[in-house]
Amino acid sequence: MAQQARQPAARPSAAAKPVRWAAEAVAAVREGVRPHLDFSAQSLWRVDRLIEELRREDTPHPAAEDTLRGLGAYAGEVIVRQAGAEWWTAGGDHWVRTPDGRLWEPLDEAHRCFGGHGSLRLLCRDAMRGRR
Repeated sequence: MAQQARQPAARPSAAAKPVRWAAEAVAAVREGVRPHLDFSAQSLWRVDRLIEELRREDTPHPAAEDTLRGLGAYAGEVIVRQAGAEWWTAGGDHWVRTPDGRLWEPLDEAHRCFGGHGSLRLLCRDAMRGRR
């Protein structure tokens, strides 16, 4: 009897939009930065710096909205991949749920970063503390 090839587990439908937003954000960043966005926790240093650059350039919030959403989704996807978390959604909002049951808001954190009051790197670090 031949063994069937093992299929990778399907991602929950809640992941569809954030994964797409993250991929779009990676594709949109400058050539010199793109190779460093490898979905590692360390790559979030660069993401925080990208958001800081937007803020220093006085980019209007509405003009930065899609970029912030994409970079927040990227950070969420880092947590998903590094901590074994999963995307959750309700009412159009997206969160990441870590295996310890905590919910994280990386898309909102990207907006806090833009306002000078947050860090996607630190959010990821905190989310991964509960990793089993």
